[in-house]
Amino acid sequence: MPESVPGAGYVVGALIAMFVVTVGLRAVPFAALARLRESDVVGYLGGAMPAGVMVILVMYTLRDVGPATWLPAVLGLAGTVAVHLWRRSAALSTVAGTAIYVLAGAFWS
Repeated sequence: MPESVPGAGYVVGALIAMFVVTVGLRAVPFAALARLRESDVVGYLGGAMPAGVMVILVMYTLRDVGPATWLPAVLGLAGTVAVHLWRRSAALSTVAGTAIYVLAGAFWS
């Protein structure tokens, strides 16, 4: 029994459906957030989330620290704190601390 090949109309229809679903799924959070922008809960989460993310990253980084791996962890943590106190940027301090941790781990091990 020969396999049937979908026609051009079928392929174009499938591509249009994928496009609509993709654009729709990407637009929904922005549409929902526009209505919640004045919400007290969203304002609180906007202020509290950066600190929560940093705590989770610190816990994740330090979860397996042992006698042989303490120096890269301490250097990464110190670098993160120093950059954050200097620039007050969660993104920059996270990237800098991660880079210091990776470099120290590469040279320490």
